[in-house]
Amino acid sequence: MNRTASGCVPALVMGALLLTTPERGHATDAQTQAQLDSMKRTIEAQQREIDELKGMLQQKATPSAPAQGTVATTQPKNEAVATQAAPPESKGGVAEAVEKSKFEVYGFAQLDYIQDFKRVDQAWDATLRPSKIPTVSGAAGANGQSVLSVRQSRFGVKSSTPLGDDVLQTQFEFDMFGTGDNAGQTTFRLRKAYGSWGDWLAGQTNSVFMDGDSFPNVIDYWGPNGMVFIRNPQLRWGHAWGGHSFAVAIEQPGNDIDPGQIRQIDPELASQITSREKVPDLTAHYRYDGNWGHVQVATVLRDVGYQGLGTPDNRPKGDETGWGVNLTGNIKFGSASQLILAGVHGKGIASYMNDGGTDLAPGGVQDAPIAKTVPLTGLVAYFDHGWNDQWTSSIGYSQTSVTNTPFQEGTAFRKGQYASVNLLYSPFKALLVGGEFLWGSLVTKNGQSGNDSRLQISVKYSFSSNP
Repeated sequence: MNRTASGCVPALVMGALLLTTPERGHATDAQTQAQLDSMKRTIEAQQREIDELKGMLQQKATPSAPAQGTVATTQPKNEAVATQAAPPESKGGVAEAVEKSKFEVYGFAQLDYIQDFKRVDQAWDATLRPSKIPTVSGAAGANGQSVLSVRQSRFGVKSSTPLGDDVLQTQFEFDMFGTGDNAGQTTFRLRKAYGSWGDWLAGQTNSVFMDGDSFPNVIDYWGPNGMVFIRNPQLRWGHAWGGHSFAVAIEQPGNDIDPGQIRQIDPELASQITSREKVPDLTAHYRYDGNWGHVQVATVLRDVGYQGLGTPDNRPKGDETGWGVNLTGNIKFGSASQLILAGVHGKGIASYMNDGGTDLAPGGVQDAPIAKTVPLTGLVAYFDHGWNDQWTSSIGYSQTSVTNTPFQEGTAFRKGQYASVNLLYSPFKALLVGGEFLWGSLVTKNGQSGNDSRLQISVKYSFSSNP
């Protein structure tokens, strides 16, 4: 039926007019009665049409009951019937997950102007690492060096998507500070690439053995040398309850070997000795957070191996057990200041340190050319202070020291020290300007020493798609 209720109104109005308008002419009473009966039938017919239209509208608004002999089923929320497309207004499955997903692009552009009063290894002149300070005058060039660097600049993306009963989170992040074979270059350096869902995490991020909150508010890129600091590929399980949290992981092993005096006895053998990683490192930590701050204790257990490369039966070869305990924490003073303390000790853990030392070193010549894990101790003490909402400072000291083996060379790292103080100004959340004075020193096994001091001024512009 193509009629609508509004189409009946003119007929009703006409009927009413006929009833109320005096009849013209000389019609008889019988004719008048016939006209009234006809109009009455017309009105009744139109009323039936109106009732029929109302019924159709109600039927569209109310879901129909299941036909007799069929079973009514409850459709899962936000899920379309398999054989019928979901109505345009419904949002279920992938569409709903995409709508609820959060995606952020973030990072910063930073320029560091460094005026070095002495010198460090030229490949590392954009930061201060005590292990890169020369102990022989002129070894890195004449004193005084000016450096302008954008290597700290960073770019990253984050996502958060509901998945089942939990949330899938991912992060991919890199900066421009070349290391390893790219040391000294402004090039891509992967920092983080991981995903987490519930209690599980897989990918590269901060090691379970480290405490990222023990890194003070400094603008030098590398930071205090005596702290555990490494971002490692890993498979992690962790759980938090109340203020407590626990995590355990297997992580990528990496052994740093010092052939030492083997070079003097047998240079060819020394060049053929390389690391051997048979099993992943095992790491774990427990952490407690309170209103006063936090405390964390972390451990690592690792197999530190070595082998000959291209030698008969790959000899010499062997394995040593490496281990370490890292105790960290901070104590809050008000809402803008904190004392950061960290101490780590172990054997064969230099690969996890921010700077200094080696995992393995020669323990003998005749029976075991490389067979000793090197004992190491690291310390950090820093105070971060907020003067107000815009001005902050950080001051502190750090060191790494090792117990050298008898067959390490005299130039081997023995002790490195690091200290800094700064004043930073942030008039807006996205803008930071500040200056920092740094000092570092290196002492080798044979007692030779060197030191360096520098001034760094940085300008940092941050950005985020979700400020």
